[in-house]
Amino acid sequence: MTSSGSPDYTAFAARYDSWFAASGTTAATVAALAGLAGAAGPGPALELGIGTGRIAVPLAARGVEVHGIDASPAMVEQLRAKPGGEHIPVTMGDFSTVGAAAAGPGAGAGPGPDTGAGTGAGTGLPGTYVLVYVVSGTFAELTSQDAQVDCFAGAARLLRRGGLFVLDAHVPEALTDDRSTGGQVLPTGNGELVLRFRETDRAAQRYRSHYIVLDQGAGGLGMHRTTVSFRYAAPGELDLMARLAGLRLRERWADWTGAPFTSSSAYHVSVYERPE
Repeated sequence: MTSSGSPDYTAFAARYDSWFAASGTTAATVAALAGLAGAAGPGPALELGIGTGRIAVPLAARGVEVHGIDASPAMVEQLRAKPGGEHIPVTMGDFSTVGAAAAGPGAGAGPGPDTGAGTGAGTGLPGTYVLVYVVSGTFAELTSQDAQVDCFAGAARLLRRGGLFVLDAHVPEALTDDRSTGGQVLPTGNGELVLRFRETDRAAQRYRSHYIVLDQGAGGLGMHRTTVSFRYAAPGELDLMARLAGLRLRERWADWTGAPFTSSSAYHVSVYERPE
């Protein structure tokens, strides 16, 4: 058994995409982002937490110029192995500081370049991007309010006027529901068994997801465990972060298909705009 108190991307990078294959969300996410990029006008897009390129590679195949930023070399190695992935510029670093270098002296250190194609993708000049996005609940992996506020501010600096910042997240009420905090079996695309358990701290607005993966390898049955920490925020708090960054809410959906967001929605996709 392998175990980690923080995300063990080295152990899980190769199987990460299979965790999303059964849900069918990848195609809908790519289609929605391609539509938003087209509506925002010509120009590149930036993915925060680009990881394995699960979204970036098919989005680039649709004709969108995609750049990325990520902190895990193991995840980016998976991206580089995909057809077309070698052409996507990736900056290695913490996406909470995205755009810091664009703010000028004293704004903080930006991330360093990847050894692959391109440099400085995560810290481009102000007004570089028509679309900045973070998907699969990755925004919540910024585990402090300050880091989340900084991420909004950095994304806003990198957007052109009329550009869009898009994120998805759980609705907090759904997270604290008893049904979501108990153990769940997650469907995967390769048939391995993944169990998830959540611990929720309402006072701190945080939760931890524990993943246990059982797989059959050459040496017999293997078990791996990793834990990912998150900070959740209600849509209203996210809207305030956007306002502080000079952005405004353009639309909010219940999922990546564009379904209406209602009082019963457990998830949301929020699209923020930098005013013209």
